[in-house]
Amino acid sequence: MTIFGRPRVIRLLALGLVILPATSGAQQRPPILEKITQTYGLQSFGQIEAIRYTFNAEAPGLSISRSWTWEPKTDQVTFEGKDKSGNPVKVTYQRSQLGSQSAEVKENIDSGFLNDNYWLILPFHFSWDTNAAIEDAGMQKLPQGNGSAEKVVVKYPSDGGYSPGDTWELYVGSDGRIEEMAYRAGGPAKHVVIATWADYKKAGPLLVSLDHRGTRDGQPAHVFFSNVAVKLVGSNTWMDAR
Repeated sequence: MTIFGRPRVIRLLALGLVILPATSGAQQRPPILEKITQTYGLQSFGQIEAIRYTFNAEAPGLSISRSWTWEPKTDQVTFEGKDKSGNPVKVTYQRSQLGSQSAEVKENIDSGFLNDNYWLILPFHFSWDTNAAIEDAGMQKLPQGNGSAEKVVVKYPSDGGYSPGDTWELYVGSDGRIEEMAYRAGGPAKHVVIATWADYKKAGPLLVSLDHRGTRDGQPAHVFFSNVAVKLVGSNTWMDAR
């Protein structure tokens, strides 16, 4: 992950935020992926009417806070935060109609949405992005902490999409939860991010990690979420992560 920089907030998405079942042409995925996605609640994602969350990021000389409400069934996004000039902004838009939106939405706000959404529900995107190659590399030493975990390598194709050549390394415990991760950007920007996955909470049927501490290109970095909640289909009540 590049994490925070503009305009390329984070090079994460391979094919856009399109939720599709695996097709017959998709390559075979190792069983560990299903274990991970079941742990995080992918099988219940159809129950989700809306998700809200605030993405916070801190690094030397940088502090970011962006609030989102996403309705996955319609792909409608509401953003509250600041534009690239630091002015307060609140906007609601349909991702299917980005072409009719302002340059600020198309070039900055929506890339921020992709960045932050991947941080929140990363395992789901690996399941949806069927062009990503996934390998179970067996038990390996954790990049930051003591001990070891099952290493799962996710690599995007070297051409096309938002994340050409990007590689993710997930370190997964026996309970199916990610303990740490490493991200290595493809292309000319050789960013490396290493981060923990901690402060696990349940937001309705979804399991989310709210705290990520580590480094970006060797410098301290901290990503964390606040105000996380989901609304289920047929309900008007927000269920806070707890």
